[in-house]
Amino acid sequence: MHTLKDMKTRQRGFTMIELIVVIVILGILAAVALPRFTNIQRDARIAKLNAARGAVQAASAMIHGAALARGGVPDTVNCVNVGFGANPANNTTAVCTENGRVQIANGYPAATVLGIVNATGLTTTFFPTGTAVATANTTLQPEGYSVAQSGATGMIFRVNGGVNVAQCAFTYTAAAAGGAPTIGAIDTRGC
Repeated sequence: MHTLKDMKTRQRGFTMIELIVVIVILGILAAVALPRFTNIQRDARIAKLNAARGAVQAASAMIHGAALARGGVPDTVNCVNVGFGANPANNTTAVCTENGRVQIANGYPAATVLGIVNATGLTTTFFPTGTAVATANTTLQPEGYSVAQSGATGMIFRVNGGVNVAQCAFTYTAAAAGGAPTIGAIDTRGC
């Protein structure tokens, strides 16, 4: 038969001091790890913004190369995603790609949803004629992007999820006659 003394010695548990030490250690770890985790998310948004800027630069150069190679000769077949009228596009207004037509201005993608946004491939959707910025943003949202028109010749590309989406962005300004488009530096203050 067990005595009360034997039962007391068999019971094991944590002392109050041990529990306090563990709680303090967990608190210190949380205080150190949380800011680092937050910075990783910010770094990911900045990397995504840089990737979008690279996609814009590459798309602009490729569409310009296609427009130059065609030398202003209209496409002889309809594009997959028909837009900009029922006839094949003339290279002064659009370039036919494997996904559809990309609206151009002065030999480069226009600063529109149908121009530079279609050319970049930030989403698998190719926007048809008449697509508004709001409609494009509904499609871009799951990819983590949004766009905004900036005057008649500018498009703002943004990465969503930061503290201020408007300050996690860069701009694309359409090419002027005889010039090239301007792709602005990235603004990471709101990422």
